[in-house]
Amino acid sequence: MTSSLNQAKEALGRRLRELRLDAGISGTELAHRAGWHQTKVSKIEYGKTKPTDDDIRLWCSHTGNEDQVPDLVATLRNIEAAWLEWRRVLGSGTKRRQQASIKLEAETEVMRIYHPFLIPGLLQTAEYAEGVLRSVVEFQQVPNDIDEGVSKRMERQQILYRRDHRFHFVVAEQALRTTVGNAQIMIGQMDRLLAVTGMPRVVLGIVPAEAAYEVSMTNFTIFDKKRVMVETVTAELTVTQPREIAQYGRAFDVLAGQSVTGDAARALIRETLEVRRGDSD
Repeated sequence: MTSSLNQAKEALGRRLRELRLDAGISGTELAHRAGWHQTKVSKIEYGKTKPTDDDIRLWCSHTGNEDQVPDLVATLRNIEAAWLEWRRVLGSGTKRRQQASIKLEAETEVMRIYHPFLIPGLLQTAEYAEGVLRSVVEFQQVPNDIDEGVSKRMERQQILYRRDHRFHFVVAEQALRTTVGNAQIMIGQMDRLLAVTGMPRVVLGIVPAEAAYEVSMTNFTIFDKKRVMVETVTAELTVTQPREIAQYGRAFDVLAGQSVTGDAARALIRETLEVRRGDSD
């Protein structure tokens, strides 16, 4: 979990500690009144343990701050929204998450997207998207609504044609090589990338496999300079702290600086395309 989430938990803990001190109650006494283990209060106050809604209500009740409950619960909700486990995000399948992306992307003027081993969703063909979402459904063991998820992912791509939006994609060369589906699907996906390189307001950079190691990154998307979304194995992380957003921005600049675009990028795509065509023969 990143420092922004830890700092958010610590800030909530400090606020709860202030309420306790203002009420003139010791941590031991508050724990006794609430029926908690005596260490729970200090763990919450120092951001080691995230309180529940009921914890906050009890805390406010025993310190005489019932009027603070709505704001404190809202703060807790924001912390929880920053780290969403895939089992929650995809609890009803893939369609809902794709729908959420449509709204977020529509509100963003400049998107910067990096992926080390897959083609980003906004550039995927329907067949490639189906292969990716099928793997997600099987690995995360969530409801199978792949057709609906693919349909929404294709709908998302309409944003590429909006004149008030700009996109900078950077992928590692491995993203061209990773097989999704079969050779025919990969041929279609490479053709799609060749078409993308000619689109206005879209920049596609490819970091060559031989590029020097400079920064270690998983896939991430920067939405303007307001938030970053990062995918981990178990959860989707949203970063909103300006300092961390700036750090992701620097990482993207490093990767973009290592990437090739234009004719050089097309040459890498065509090279991969020829290999795939040979595989399909």
